[in-house]
Amino acid sequence: MPFLHRYVGNPFLSFVGKLFFKIPINDFHCGIRGFQRKAILELKLRTTGMEFASEMIVKAALSDLKITETPVILYPDKRNRKSHLRTWRDGWRHLRFLLLYSPRWLFFYPGIFLLTLGLIGTILLIPGTVLLGTKRLDVHTLVYTSAFILAGFQFVAFYIFSRLYAYTHGLLPANEKFLSGFKKYFRLETGVFAGFFFIIAGILLMMRSFLYWKQVHFGNLDPVVVLRWVIPSSTMIILGLQMIMTFFYLSFLSIKSKST
Repeated sequence: MPFLHRYVGNPFLSFVGKLFFKIPINDFHCGIRGFQRKAILELKLRTTGMEFASEMIVKAALSDLKITETPVILYPDKRNRKSHLRTWRDGWRHLRFLLLYSPRWLFFYPGIFLLTLGLIGTILLIPGTVLLGTKRLDVHTLVYTSAFILAGFQFVAFYIFSRLYAYTHGLLPANEKFLSGFKKYFRLETGVFAGFFFIIAGILLMMRSFLYWKQVHFGNLDPVVVLRWVIPSSTMIILGLQMIMTFFYLSFLSIKSKST
């Protein structure tokens, strides 16, 4: 095997596959495989490139099929033509497949990280300047922490979208725990109520900044003071609108799933 395939590509992609899907095998790409024809046909494998090797293992694991790894001996390739494998293109196709079939790692974990970072930063910065040694974090940092909150919410929303779409369209085996939790907690009315709550809270903060402007007779404002209200206000309003649209879209996906 070429150096990149043997020591970088294959070990890295196999590690990612084991991490994402908890599959106890060390080589995702060995082409020497034995399987029951009926079981493989039921997986409805769809990919058309080199990522087919990963799809077979991933879907087998998600369908709770028994997978066993047996050591084999590989010999040098004696063909007189070049391999069809293209290092970077096919490596990316494998990684892309693993990410798309693991929305938890693609969307959920990054979203939770951004939400947590954004919430902590915003809560600390709203009262005033935060000192980190000789570094001062102020309203300029507050803009970014607020953006982290909005981006994190979008990541989590896309995680739920992708999981629900994959289950309802047969791309992934149905997960009854996820579906029952979705029906219990992700109700349209709950989402709309929460969305309006954030919008109203944002409007109240906006009114507070307006009253401050009125106190100075609609003249010049201290940007540092007013931005401590304006930034959280706009963040809450946008988050509330995003929440309402997210729950409406989830309802559309649920209607689709019932009809199928």
